[in-house]
Amino acid sequence: MPHRTSPLPARRSVLRGSLAASAALSLGAVASAPAFARSGRPSARWGVQTGDVTATSGLVWVRSDRPARMVVETSATESFRHVRRHPGPLLGPDTDFTGTTALRGLPPGEQVHYRVTLTDPDDPRRGGEPVTGTFRTAPARRRDGVRFLWSGDIAGQGWGINPDIGGFFAYEEMRRLDPDFFLCSGDTVYADGPLRPSVTLPDGRVWRNLMTEEKAKVAETLAEYRGNFRYNLLDDNVRAFNAQVPSVVQWDDHEVRNNWYPGQILDDPRYTEKDVDVLAARSLRAFGEYFPVSTLHAGRMHRVVRYGPLLDVFVLDMRTYRNANSPGRQTDDGTGILGAAQLAWLKRELSRSRAVWKVLAADMPLGLVVPDGATDIEAVAQGDPGAPLGRELQIAELLRFVKHRRITGTVWLTADVHHTSAQHYAPERAAFQDFAPFWEFVSGPLAAGGFPANALDGTFGPRRVFVRAPERANVSPLESPQYFGEVDIDGDSGELTVRLRATGGATLFTTTLAPGRVGQ
Repeated sequence: MPHRTSPLPARRSVLRGSLAASAALSLGAVASAPAFARSGRPSARWGVQTGDVTATSGLVWVRSDRPARMVVETSATESFRHVRRHPGPLLGPDTDFTGTTALRGLPPGEQVHYRVTLTDPDDPRRGGEPVTGTFRTAPARRRDGVRFLWSGDIAGQGWGINPDIGGFFAYEEMRRLDPDFFLCSGDTVYADGPLRPSVTLPDGRVWRNLMTEEKAKVAETLAEYRGNFRYNLLDDNVRAFNAQVPSVVQWDDHEVRNNWYPGQILDDPRYTEKDVDVLAARSLRAFGEYFPVSTLHAGRMHRVVRYGPLLDVFVLDMRTYRNANSPGRQTDDGTGILGAAQLAWLKRELSRSRAVWKVLAADMPLGLVVPDGATDIEAVAQGDPGAPLGRELQIAELLRFVKHRRITGTVWLTADVHHTSAQHYAPERAAFQDFAPFWEFVSGPLAAGGFPANALDGTFGPRRVFVRAPERANVSPLESPQYFGEVDIDGDSGELTVRLRATGGATLFTTTLAPGRVGQ
């Protein structure tokens, strides 16, 4: 397994400020720091990150250790000889001292260098040490191409930040690939999965977790949810990655509680708050405080991130609007997993898209059976290979719409099931046949337990072309690789290549899709 990272390449020296800030604080020191300090200058010890970057815009995030004013400066060079100033918000306890500043009017297809300074609200001359980062804006020209990574499932199943193996080492491998952006497909935290200081593995080795107060129990209060999102930022690899690679982030269930759905009342004795809607509202607020997401000001997660002429990313929310988990045998299901309003939005935006490729970023797979207990279904497929039932009805409606509107270039990406695989869906193998062929790719976990492959449901005719999964449940990152995927869209041919990767540098599976077809 990789251990602590080596220094950044020279061409990334713009990040030295971020890494220096990280190095100045050991993991233990950050973990034990107070909520905010009362003297000295403001400090951005949690690093910086960018999100939802387009050709001309992006969001920059920071957290202060005390009340502060956020100021962002951007430049075309790492020397910051010529800067553009972007005034930011006042950071205080209402947002857990986090803040996001929108950058607009950026040059397309260029490397943007930025630095964040936190100043004393009462004396702007008193500023902390600037923290720097960089990102690339989306290209305006097709020939420039696009390359991004995706994965999900972080700090789950009892496997947190282990200093003995260099923490979340997969982030360093991804950083070295220098993608245009990272799509985080949900389960960004495990708010329902408390950590223990140590876990003895089947072979006798001991896994050690970095511990914080908020990770010692299930999250219920706003402060506990904030602590779960803050936990990942204790890792050196995560902070270095965030300073170099912008993210597009969505949520799934573990940001709140395993397999949750709106209106659910818990019978879990670990929770004193039994109303999932209350827990979800607290989690969503903390999520919006700790990730730069462009639509959360409007109270929604789903959105389109337009990344130049080659790519639109349709970020779905398969959690907020779903119906209750059940055996999934309904013959009339208007709510489904997306909700009626989100499905209408998705149809409309797919019809409007002029991008060569339309990536549907789903937080759950379509044709893999994901159970919830002995009888209920957590995802879409319910194990009946016949005509669509339950949540499959809504997906069938969407697939039919894509076919009849002749919308080309749709590819589904997801995580959630803690293994990596590639499924090809085709009507000639399916019970429901009114759709065009398409691909679904799964990759994860990024820093969590590995699980065996899920069964396939034949309703939409999936064929598993590739799979890599452990044989037993909850295999630790010490015993099994972690997984992430890579998508590379060639600017000249428009071809889209998917690579399923494992930590350690291995490429497990590769396939290339041609553009301009209704189905593949």
